[in-house]
Amino acid sequence: MACHLITGDDESLILTAVGELVKQLVGDGDRTLMVDDFDGEEYELRSVVDAAQTAPFLTDTRIVVARGVGRFNTDDVASLVAYLADPLPSTELVLLAGGGRMAKSLTDALKAAKAITVATAAPTRARERSGWFDEQIKAAGLRLDAQAVQQLAGWLGEDAGRLQGILDTLLSTYGDGKVLRAADVMPFLGDAGGVPPWDLTDAIDRGDTTISLQLLHRMMRAGDRHPLQVMSILHGHYTKLLSLDGSGARDEASAAAAMGIKPGFPAKKALDQYRKIGGGAVTRAVGLLAQADLDLRGAKEWPEELVMEVLVARLSRLASSGRR
Repeated sequence: MACHLITGDDESLILTAVGELVKQLVGDGDRTLMVDDFDGEEYELRSVVDAAQTAPFLTDTRIVVARGVGRFNTDDVASLVAYLADPLPSTELVLLAGGGRMAKSLTDALKAAKAITVATAAPTRARERSGWFDEQIKAAGLRLDAQAVQQLAGWLGEDAGRLQGILDTLLSTYGDGKVLRAADVMPFLGDAGGVPPWDLTDAIDRGDTTISLQLLHRMMRAGDRHPLQVMSILHGHYTKLLSLDGSGARDEASAAAAMGIKPGFPAKKALDQYRKIGGGAVTRAVGLLAQADLDLRGAKEWPEELVMEVLVARLSRLASSGRR
């Protein structure tokens, strides 16, 4: 048998993953006889280990589920670590990360036991994220064309936990016999979800003011980011560009060294943007950020959202008017 570790931050995705895994492990068996499920703040890992070490009754397999194992410290997990060194062959152990960071001894024991990890979080890279959405859609028994998948992924943004509900609605509405297009999916998407920081900075760097403002609103509303958090994201972005001013960076490696980051795509992208707008525009951008920070703290009697809208619009215009 095996040990399974389910990871992620979105409770709805984790619940979906554990439900599907337990259903798969139970198969045609009797769930009431096969599954021991430990949840809440009261259970102790020793009880989980006792269940895992107990031979199944009237079945071939016992499935032991323990939720929120991240809340246990090194001393708490000692019995579980010992069990993982010599697990019972008839037990399928399912651990759900959460409640905090897992103790290193448990992480090492899971690795040594070759635990099967089920990562529920949607990838951050665009290509991998699109593939993840494709997998979820296929698992739901639906077929969407490429444009519909792209629209769905872009609209949900960081709010991937809503995906399963949307897929269930689409399946009940259209069934599984039709290839759905963007127009079929759009009415069921609800409010746009939050977006990752780089979506906003990329739109600003392109000089796309309209999209930049839309993404700003999604970050602050659906993403529930305070304006000062958005300011911090923008400050970090332009501070890296400013570090290239006068550095003499000519390639990815030298740009990474100047910014204090590892060589790779982020370093190359920053160097390309610096070359596009020039040091003067970067300096002006830092000045705009400084003024907006003061305005957020009361220098102007403007609503916080208006301060951020004006800032983002000005930064976007700087990028679009930078030297080519």
